[in-house]
Amino acid sequence: MKRFATACTVFTISTVINVAYAQQNDPKYEFGLNLGFLVYQGDLTPKRLGSFETQKFSIGLHASRFFSPSFSVRLNLLRGKLSGDEAVYDDPEYRKMRALSFTTPVTELSVQFVWNVLGRNYADKGFSPYVFAGGGFSFLKIKPDASRINTTYFDPETSEVWAGLADDTAHALPKVLPVIPVGVGVKYFFSQRFGLNAETSYRLAYTDYLDGFSQAVNPKKNDHYLNYSIGVVLRTGKKNTLACPVMRY
Repeated sequence: MKRFATACTVFTISTVINVAYAQQNDPKYEFGLNLGFLVYQGDLTPKRLGSFETQKFSIGLHASRFFSPSFSVRLNLLRGKLSGDEAVYDDPEYRKMRALSFTTPVTELSVQFVWNVLGRNYADKGFSPYVFAGGGFSFLKIKPDASRINTTYFDPETSEVWAGLADDTAHALPKVLPVIPVGVGVKYFFSQRFGLNAETSYRLAYTDYLDGFSQAVNPKKNDHYLNYSIGVVLRTGKKNTLACPVMRY
C-alpha cells in the first residue's frame, strides 16, 4: 500500500512538473517582415478609399509578445512614402487645373494590441484572423508643390485658392504626427514556427496638413493614410515539447 501511495505521489509530482514546463514552452514571441504599399487619403484625391493612383512601396517589421491564446502586444515599425497628385484626375476638372501635389517619407513606430479572434495564438497550423488597434508616431518630411496651378483657370486676382495658399505657406507643417492604427488581418501557419500573413490598416492622423495643404483645398476634413501588406511570420518556442504522452487504456 505504501509503495502504491509513493508511486502515485511521484507520478502526480512528475505530471505537474511536466504540464507546467510544457505550458512554458508555448510560443511567447512572434516576429514578422511585411511588404506592401501606403495609400494617401485626403484633400488632394476625390476617392473616398484613398489615392491608389499614387500608392507607394512600404516595408514593415513587427515583434509580438503573446499573453494568452487570444491576446498579444505588438511593436510595429513601418517605413514608406506617401504621395498625392491632383493632376492624375480628370474629373472634376478643377483638380487637374489646380494640380496640387505632395510627397513625404514616412517612418512610423507604434504599439498595437492584437486580438486573435479564434484564440489560436498557440495553434500549430491553420488560419488565424485577427484585429488590432494602438497608438504611435509618424515622422515626416512633407514637401508640398503648388507650382503647376493654371493661372487662367484660377485667376490670382479673384480666386480664393491663392489666399488659401498664402495661409498654408505660413503654416508650420508637422514633422512628428500622432497616429492611431486600426486594422484587420489573417495569418496562416504551415508549422509551429513559420507562416504568412496579410493585413490592411487605417491610420487616424489628426491633422489637415499631411499633404501640406488645408485652407487652399478643404479645411473641414483631416488627412489620413492606409497600409496594405503581406509578409512572413516566425514564432519562437515549441509547443508542449515535454508534455506527457496521452495514456490509452
